[in-house]
Amino acid sequence: MQKPDQQQVFSITTNQQFEEAALQVFRFQAENNAIYNQFIKGINIDPALISDIYKIPFLPVEFFKSQEILSSADEPQVIFTSSGTTGMITSRHMVTDVSWYEQSFRRAFDLFYGDIRNYCVLALLPSYLEREGSSLIYMAEDLIKQSENPDSGFYLYNHEDLYQQLQKQQAAGKPTLLIGVTFALLDFAEQYLINFPELIVMETGGMKGRRKEMIREELHETLTNGFGVKHIHSEYGMTELLSQAYSKGSGIFNCPPWMKIITRDTNDPITTLTSGRTGGINIIDLANINSCAFIATQDLGKIYPDGSFEVLGRFDNADIRGCNLLIA
Repeated sequence: MQKPDQQQVFSITTNQQFEEAALQVFRFQAENNAIYNQFIKGINIDPALISDIYKIPFLPVEFFKSQEILSSADEPQVIFTSSGTTGMITSRHMVTDVSWYEQSFRRAFDLFYGDIRNYCVLALLPSYLEREGSSLIYMAEDLIKQSENPDSGFYLYNHEDLYQQLQKQQAAGKPTLLIGVTFALLDFAEQYLINFPELIVMETGGMKGRRKEMIREELHETLTNGFGVKHIHSEYGMTELLSQAYSKGSGIFNCPPWMKIITRDTNDPITTLTSGRTGGINIIDLANINSCAFIATQDLGKIYPDGSFEVLGRFDNADIRGCNLLIA
């Protein structure tokens, strides 16, 4: 089975194009991804009988912690790793062609926010900068470079410098994006009050063990007050994906056209749910062409009729029936 190329995937504009490409990717990966192939056999599914994207089996995200998830014989160009506390087993996403990732996040940003060259990009990502293998840092570095703005850059714990830079950008009237890990944005907002209504504050989620977890409404209220903005934007992505969904406020996310969210019954991982019901989040990410494009996450969510979705939390994953591949 031939796999789609970048032109086919990133030019998707209709549901029909997406479903055709997704089924093509499924057939390719069912044949060429050894771990996914074993998983499919372990749950007694015949790939030849799958003709509907809602019947495609989704690989539990935990497999990335113990297995090499590859649909390509090429050597990895980069290996992205998840963050984790000491002693925690982290995920490894081996990317054999990093141009798929670059095309995915560049095109998605342009789709949701316009030309990156219009922005000053400021990144407050200390926990990610302090380790290797972060896909978020890879993306942020590229967006900073693509912005072609000499004021764009990273900030670690130098909050005073960031405060001065934000004031400079506000005075200049330059569209500015501040992308930050949640705990660092909160730390900054407690130190400095700024009233910058035009600023795009994008939180990437997670306290990384640095602060107590907060519900989204409380978190966003604190940040909107601290930065003087009306809405807090969010990015939904993970190490195991090469695409991101974006929220421009209220925690409601939208996917780029080559990515789709499907919810599953938490008691029966094979059963998909209709929109409006809460379930486990399954993700089709066609940019994951050389690993696995069909991922069952540990996130709980709800899909709305227009295809947007909300992330409601996480759940403890039950044993996957009929499969022992999760045992490293």
